[in-house]
Amino acid sequence: MAITITKPKDWVIKDRTYLVKGNGNPVIFTVPCRHTQRKPLMWFDEEKGINRELRYATNQNSPFVDEQRGLCTLGHVVMKEGKLSVPKSDQALQLLLSVYHPKKGILYDEFEPEAIANNQVDWIELELEALNLAVQLEIDDAEAILRVEKGSAVSKMSSKEVKRDVLLMAKNNPAMFLELAKDDNVQLRNIGVKATEANIIKLSDDQRTFVWGSNGRKLFTVPFDEHPYNALASWFKTDEGLEVFKSIQKRLK
Repeated sequence: MAITITKPKDWVIKDRTYLVKGNGNPVIFTVPCRHTQRKPLMWFDEEKGINRELRYATNQNSPFVDEQRGLCTLGHVVMKEGKLSVPKSDQALQLLLSVYHPKKGILYDEFEPEAIANNQVDWIELELEALNLAVQLEIDDAEAILRVEKGSAVSKMSSKEVKRDVLLMAKNNPAMFLELAKDDNVQLRNIGVKATEANIIKLSDDQRTFVWGSNGRKLFTVPFDEHPYNALASWFKTDEGLEVFKSIQKRLK
C-alpha cells in the first residue's frame, strides 16, 4: 500500500535555498535533523491531534518517521558559508526545512526572492507615502512630529533644519512617521510644549500642575503616573481644556 506523504496543498516542487539567520556566515552550520531526547524534533499535526517525530533520511520521501518504511539512511543537514541549496529531487529534506522544522525562522530561513521583492515594494510605497506627506507639512506640524524624537532641541532649530530632519525621519522610518502624522495628540502636545517655552503656561517643578504663566492660576492637575504633556493633550480635548487651548493658540500667533 502506497504511503501518502504529508505536505501542504500548495506545495511547489522546485529547487530551494536556505540561509543561516543573522549577519555572519559560519563556515559550517549544522541544523538538527532527527529527534533526540537532548534535541527534540517534533511537529504537532492539528488534523490528527498528535505530535509527530521528524527525521531526515536520504532514502525516504517523507521527513515524518511514521511515513518512513524499511531501513533508513540518516542524513546530515550542513550549511556551508551560511548557505544550503537543496535540489527539487530531495523532497524529504525540502519539506523538513521549509515546512515542518521548528527552528525555521530561528536558526535559518528559506531564501524567497519573490517575497523579498514584495517586501521591498511595500517598503518603497510606504516610504513614498511618508515623503509625500512630509513635503506637504506646514512647519508647525513638522515641528510637532519632530519633537517626539528630538524633544526640546527642536525649539532651537531653523525652519530649514526642521524640514530637513522631518524628511529624513519620513525616509528612514516611514511607518512611525505616518503614525505620528495621524495622531492629533502629537500636535496638541507640541502646542503645550511651545506654550510652556513661551511662558504662556507653566509646569510646576514636581511635574504635577499646569498654571497660567501670567497670574499662576491653576489650569490642570496631571493624573498620577501620566506624562504631563500627554495628559495636557488629552485635557485640551475637554470642554474646559478646549477654551484654554484656543486662548493659547491666539497668544502663540
